[in-house]
Amino acid sequence: MSKSVIQTANAPAAIGTYSQAVKAGNTVYLSGQIPLLPSTMEMVSEDFEQQAVQVFENIQAVVDAAGGKMSNLVKVNIFLIDLGNFAKVNEVMARYFEQPYPARAAVQVSALPKGAQIEIDAVMVLPE
Repeated sequence: MSKSVIQTANAPAAIGTYSQAVKAGNTVYLSGQIPLLPSTMEMVSEDFEQQAVQVFENIQAVVDAAGGKMSNLVKVNIFLIDLGNFAKVNEVMARYFEQPYPARAAVQVSALPKGAQIEIDAVMVLPE
């Protein structure tokens, strides 16, 4: 099985010992994205909705770099510091996906890197 690293300047650079995504066969494993602006590596805003939008924009950039589409995502994991933002996540997510939606988990965590309010990772399967 072939394995390759996916990297793009259109998403934040890795802030640790990981890749933005790794492609193994026709499956792409996207690392967690937080709401950093790729150009500055700074948090987009303290506003939750703006953070959620930026995370989906970062995911979109990695998906594009891997040669896929958001519709190729089969699993999305959403980490929130406040599940009270669950409805807003659904609203923002609806801007990026159409049915059939990917499988998804959403969990509340005590903290995220750089004080982010949301982080998302995903699995994508590219057409053969």
